[in-house]
Amino acid sequence: MQPVVGGFTSEAGRAAFMRAHDEAMRCLPAPEASFEVATSFGTVRAWRFAGPGDTPLVLLPGKASSTPLWAGNLPGLQALAPVVALDLLGEPGRSVQTRPITTASEQAQWLDEALAGLGIARAHVLGVSFGGWSAVNLAIHRPQRVASVIALDPALTFGPIGAKVVLFSVLALPFMPRRVRSFALSWIAGGARTAEDSAEGRLIEVGMRVYKSRLPMPTYPTDASLRSVTVPALVVIAGRSIIHDPPRAAARARLLPRAQVELWPDASHALTGEYPERIALAVAGFLARQSAGAP
Repeated sequence: MQPVVGGFTSEAGRAAFMRAHDEAMRCLPAPEASFEVATSFGTVRAWRFAGPGDTPLVLLPGKASSTPLWAGNLPGLQALAPVVALDLLGEPGRSVQTRPITTASEQAQWLDEALAGLGIARAHVLGVSFGGWSAVNLAIHRPQRVASVIALDPALTFGPIGAKVVLFSVLALPFMPRRVRSFALSWIAGGARTAEDSAEGRLIEVGMRVYKSRLPMPTYPTDASLRSVTVPALVVIAGRSIIHDPPRAAARARLLPRAQVELWPDASHALTGEYPERIALAVAGFLARQSAGAP
């Protein structure tokens, strides 16, 4: 019996997604190299973008998205450090899942193995939405690989998923009319016409339609797990996010012992596209404080 893993629902769907992925990748700065890294759970596709210093920034996109999500962010982040961007296993992208991923520990395992295969001993791990959850989860289960965590409005990390996200998930199902899925994407993005206005938005819309993820719901970290994260952390909570209660999420993020927590009142869950310059400035200040030995 074939393992139950994420994958494209048809070859035609896969081809449509890859065309959209190629189109969206052309909006990014040119990478200096690309890699395919074998892990226990599949092959991970990664791209490296040149930048100063030795410790890279590793970028983890959110659910149903992939590396082109970072089109607006890469120029600012490249000025700070070398950047490595990954397509996540079990989500639409160029990484290929071959074995079921069933636990938070296994989510951390494949990511740790991918970074080891890329020759990365330690990294500043930056993620948005479920990518933010992945960054915190890696710091919980494989802390030796993490120099710091940067979590941008992370999902199911500092606050439970609310009813609005359940409604979004229903509206975004593949059998829904395209205009309904586009409305759902616009809603979670704070009103932006995401699917129509950008190559990365069109890529997300195609991926949601032609890819079936088999990943379990991420495990909500316990208070003790969050307190175990001893590396520096920058947590940005979007004040207009629909995925959790923003003030409560910001308060719980302070369980991280070395957390710098910021609540951005005007930001939506799509803050990477809304505030690329502000994100770069926040990351620059955070990394500078680590270099200066800030506690």
